[in-house]
Amino acid sequence: MNILVADDSRMARKIVMKSINETLSNIDINIIEACNGVEALDAYKQNQIDFVFLDLTMPVMDGFQALQEIKKFDKNAKVIVVSADIQKTSMDKVREFGAIDFVKKPISLEKMDKIVEKIL
Repeated sequence: MNILVADDSRMARKIVMKSINETLSNIDINIIEACNGVEALDAYKQNQIDFVFLDLTMPVMDGFQALQEIKKFDKNAKVIVVSADIQKTSMDKVREFGAIDFVKKPISLEKMDKIVEKIL
């Protein structure tokens, strides 16, 4: 299983990856990292990505744009937004753009367990 983690914060990516590894310890996974929306889109196009964990506030191309571009490329893309931006307008916008879930940072094992149950 290929999972893309896109966040401009190295620490935030590490927290998400740790949660993924602990929650999916019984599954063979490959995690690909991106630190902005352009890298996320390129990584999505170049790899067979099963799930994307996407931050909203990133340089070069933000998560809103990256989500739209990923969904244009693959309308069935499974994107989970992980962000500190918890404004209702932002949550509504990402759901409108096709995200399957929105999780407030920092992600925890409990939150990751719920996401995995939902998407698997």
